[in-house]
Amino acid sequence: MPTSRRAFLAAAGLTAVAGCLGNSASKTPSGPLSLPTAAERLPLPASPERLRDAARSGGPSKDGIPSIDDPEFVASDRAGFLADGDPVFGVVRDGVAKAYPQKILAQHEIVNDELAGAPVSVTYCPLTGTVQGFERGNTTFGVSGRLINSNLVMYDRHTETWWPQILATSIPGPWNGDPEIRSLREFRLIWTTWTQWTDQHPDTRVLSTDTGHAKNYGRDPYGSYNPRGGYYANDNLLFGALNESDRFAPKRVVMGLRTPDGAAAFPKDTLRQAGQLDGTVGGTPVLAVYDDRYDTGFAYLNPDGQSFDRDGTQFVDATGTSHDPDALPLTSVHTFDAMWFAWAGYYPETDVFQ
Repeated sequence: MPTSRRAFLAAAGLTAVAGCLGNSASKTPSGPLSLPTAAERLPLPASPERLRDAARSGGPSKDGIPSIDDPEFVASDRAGFLADGDPVFGVVRDGVAKAYPQKILAQHEIVNDELAGAPVSVTYCPLTGTVQGFERGNTTFGVSGRLINSNLVMYDRHTETWWPQILATSIPGPWNGDPEIRSLREFRLIWTTWTQWTDQHPDTRVLSTDTGHAKNYGRDPYGSYNPRGGYYANDNLLFGALNESDRFAPKRVVMGLRTPDGAAAFPKDTLRQAGQLDGTVGGTPVLAVYDDRYDTGFAYLNPDGQSFDRDGTQFVDATGTSHDPDALPLTSVHTFDAMWFAWAGYYPETDVFQ
């Protein structure tokens, strides 16, 4: 098995390797750290020290995969580099829609941006198929060059603490061996296609290929999601999973969610077929609903077992009131796409509903 992403990509015959690698000068913020954190710490699958010991080099060195620290955006009618079916990661904040193309994020993994004036980091790990948004306060995040469970390990440039992306929680690392263990404040990015996003948000702004880095954004160096190819087209992993599970194919896409009481996941294709699924997380009932507009799902705590009838793209409650899938009158739970091996590797005791 290849021991680095560079070796894997070369062996796979994917010639856009240089687009994934490079050097970036770190921008170290000044002054005391001000980092928005979650009200409660998210569950860790092991001790922070064990997670640190499970880290391995992914090939590139620290900042060898350069974050985008001064992002530029263009109007949707100037995004000729995007095809209709290209994956994008979308978010709306204070009525302003933004889209981050997967083909750009595959070569940078982190965009340090602002949404409605709030500093944020948009992060993507190609090896685990996970996109996560975080409030970043007055720091920025960079790519450490290390992987845990094949997943991106970020570091903040204020304290040099490690932050595994899926876990969204700090752990010790070689540059800060005794950090405060806390979880980042997350926000949802919708994994969808360019045409689906622009159908709903024709005035969206889209991350420009003018990133300040000499990259070929015409190809994802790992392959392609549409049509699927390269790394995404088979179940071979570059690095072993933290915990192995054969319940589903390793790269089957699930949507994961966590509370301080536990973790749960549901296969995305099963939700697509069923329209809605019932399950539990940490003993609390959960309802997941499918959103045709974006081909995604949303999850809610449902302790009272409320039921909804699906009517086209709407969900109708017991009073006859219709709701969009992302606006049910329940407590929403942050959820995001992940490859099964990555989710089960971090959360081997995860609840699964399908």
